[in-house]
Amino acid sequence: MTVDEPLTWIGTSWKMNGSLAFARAYATGLRARAAAGWPGIQPFLIPPATALAVVSEVLRPASGIIVGAQNAHWEQRGAWTGELSVEQVADAGATLVEIGHSERRAWFGDTDEVVHRKVLATLRAGLRPLVCVGESAEDFAAGRSVEVVTAQVSSALAGVAPGEGQAPLVAYEPIWAIGEHGREATPEDIVATVGAIADHVGDRVGSVLYGGSVNRENLTDILGVPGVGGVFVGRAAWTLTGYLALLDLAADQLAGRLNVG
Repeated sequence: MTVDEPLTWIGTSWKMNGSLAFARAYATGLRARAAAGWPGIQPFLIPPATALAVVSEVLRPASGIIVGAQNAHWEQRGAWTGELSVEQVADAGATLVEIGHSERRAWFGDTDEVVHRKVLATLRAGLRPLVCVGESAEDFAAGRSVEVVTAQVSSALAGVAPGEGQAPLVAYEPIWAIGEHGREATPEDIVATVGAIADHVGDRVGSVLYGGSVNRENLTDILGVPGVGGVFVGRAAWTLTGYLALLDLAADQLAGRLNVG
């Protein structure tokens, strides 16, 4: 890690939620707080496609907050009704593309091969991929977490050389921990899988994040897991107040670690 790289990534995706008015108000409030900054923290925000340009316009690069897209097609253009290309989301202000979320894999046909194509397209366009991986409750119970997740990661980053474009991020999001009815993971639940991801692709990724029922109560424990370089948050950050609380807490925790060190 260079001195210019962030120490901890704290981000959220709004999924299919939020109007343009909501997006503008949220981004405006976030920009106001970003002026003071969160030392050592890299915030990122992934709104729905309808709000991408609005959020990007409000935040602008000067805010230090990265804006991402929830999905993008692997082709630059063509007869792909309803899709958006990487170039189009970049034109709307995205510098990050979320790829392979479990909902995309389950409902929209994002196979490992599709995920791989999207990763390569994102890198070719000069954007940073955020690759989501995770195992089912059945695989977790059977002790196959490491096997399943490392296979997903290896497929997604096949052919990606160290230092090629913006270093991808990997978000480990166990399916059993995601959503309104997800079970909060303990550090013991995730430490082996996070470590295995680093062992497999650590030289090709910028950081490994954790996502799945992250909130203010468990954030400190999750960020303390060896190898976890940040969190990818859902509903706990769907309000500006909630997201700011997580950013403040992460910054305080990081400052405490640095002071102790």
